[in-house]
Amino acid sequence: GTKIASDGLKGAKMAVGKNKRISKGKKGGKKKLVDPFSKKDWYDVKAPSMFTTRTVGKTLVTRSAGTKIASDGLKGRVFETCLADLNKDEDQAYRKIKLRCEDVQGRFCLTNFWGMDFTTDKLRALVRKWQTLIEAHVDVKTTDGYSLRLFCISFTKKKQGQVKRTCYAQSAQVRKIRAKMMEIMQREASSCDLKDLVLKFIPESIGKEIEKACAGIYPLQSTHIRKAKILKSPKFDATKLMEVHSDYAATEKFIDVGEKVEEPAEVADEA
Repeated sequence: GTKIASDGLKGAKMAVGKNKRISKGKKGGKKKLVDPFSKKDWYDVKAPSMFTTRTVGKTLVTRSAGTKIASDGLKGRVFETCLADLNKDEDQAYRKIKLRCEDVQGRFCLTNFWGMDFTTDKLRALVRKWQTLIEAHVDVKTTDGYSLRLFCISFTKKKQGQVKRTCYAQSAQVRKIRAKMMEIMQREASSCDLKDLVLKFIPESIGKEIEKACAGIYPLQSTHIRKAKILKSPKFDATKLMEVHSDYAATEKFIDVGEKVEEPAEVADEA
């Protein structure tokens, strides 16, 4: 019996030996908590000149420190905004526009078009029974070197005075319509630069063109370029970017006021 008791004591001693750090408090003391937002700055996001409203909003970034530069943290950021806000037109509320920050000047992030999409509820509202849905997509290249993928959506509609409840297109007609869609999207996009292409998206001129061209095959309705994706953009060119921000750059000169720099502790001590 005595042996077991002594073993028990031995075990207890080992446990104390193992957890030596319990009594000694934390190593290096507690780190002072600094509010991360005190190290951040607000920057204005500027939309390109093809839109009416030029100020999209604001964005946060940690101030430049050491090798980490604030503008590098901002470049490449993508902002999604509604076309209704950009163009002050509530009828365009179903279109979402993506803008990507290309350059930082002073306290302004200069953005360029980075994509377009439809809101989910708009797409769901278009899709109905008793008609044929026709979709097509095509990869195009604009004159200024942007590669985009455009997605088109359209629906058949009843002919004038039609009594029959349904208006289904035959698969051969659907194929012809799809080929026409691709041809028109290719033609419209490859004949202009990105700026002009975006201006074609806004009034849906490509959709109207498709409806007109396909009327002889089957009458169409609600024809839209529902999505545009940028697959590849050319090398960054500051002069090109200033073209889409030209009017803005002329009126509001970018003023870089610099930043307050903390004096290093060693220098302060020497003084």
